[in-house]
Amino acid sequence: MGVGIPRRSASSMMASRLDITQIFWDVDDFWLHWSKLWETQKQLPSMPNEKRCRSRMSLSEVMTIVIAFQGSGFRTFKEFYTLQVLPHWKKAFPNLVSYNRFVELMPWCLMLLCCFLNTCKGEVTGISFVDSTPIEVCHPCRSRSHKVFKDIAGWGKNSMGWHFGFKLHLIINDRGELLAFKLTPGNTDDRKPLPEMTEGIFGKLFGDRGYISQDLFEKLYEQQLQLITRSKKNMKQKLVKLIDKILLRKRALIETVNDQLKNIFQIEHSRHRSMWNFLVNLMAGLIAYSYLPNKPSLDLEPKGLQALPPAVF
Repeated sequence: MGVGIPRRSASSMMASRLDITQIFWDVDDFWLHWSKLWETQKQLPSMPNEKRCRSRMSLSEVMTIVIAFQGSGFRTFKEFYTLQVLPHWKKAFPNLVSYNRFVELMPWCLMLLCCFLNTCKGEVTGISFVDSTPIEVCHPCRSRSHKVFKDIAGWGKNSMGWHFGFKLHLIINDRGELLAFKLTPGNTDDRKPLPEMTEGIFGKLFGDRGYISQDLFEKLYEQQLQLITRSKKNMKQKLVKLIDKILLRKRALIETVNDQLKNIFQIEHSRHRSMWNFLVNLMAGLIAYSYLPNKPSLDLEPKGLQALPPAVF
């Protein structure tokens, strides 16, 4: 009888291209700069009469392992930690703890993951895409008995139907790099968090019909940002530049990013037993995506074609 091999997802080959060594260097440098401030701040979760317990593992090591899981191809963190980390990563992480102890340490690095994610954002290029994707926390049939995200998650509806959970709002550039993100309950209007998310972003922002709003357009225009969407059937058609029409057809770029975040970096699953570990999983997945070497992107370089007249742009 052969020895059973842990089952991984079909995307494990792409996800395994993450440079774990580079991730650890960046995370550890970030942790060293923040360690003095970190020791003086209260950390999540804060429970009544709870004492801060120390561990022989540093938070930079915990963060690295959590990020590495998102790109490992393993479907559950327990399989990844017990079958990959403990047997094979002992030399790289000599102070490893048991699986149960490691799960207790994960919420303690949530604040650091949020701060570190801000250092992983891409460059504003003047061409950006915005979209939202549902993050389901359970099957809709089990929403009434669901307790982990009670009074936090909400019902939402998109082109695929109803879902119970959250919405992840993303803004990316034409290189597929993350520029801004926001997590809201599932019943939040896509247009509501956009003004706050677009601070510091300029140029053109391409979205779907769910972002149509004259007030929103004017508010973003004051921030040097032009919101471009397709018109609804009952709306008066307006003139759109050729380059804008072409880029509107390239909105599949951000949908590809959403698909990779869910299917490769596993930001969505229904096995969470804690709000804090749900957020740790989400932040680590976004960080792991930012280290993906070959992100989906647009090739905007002309190849042997004559330059179009300026009026087209």
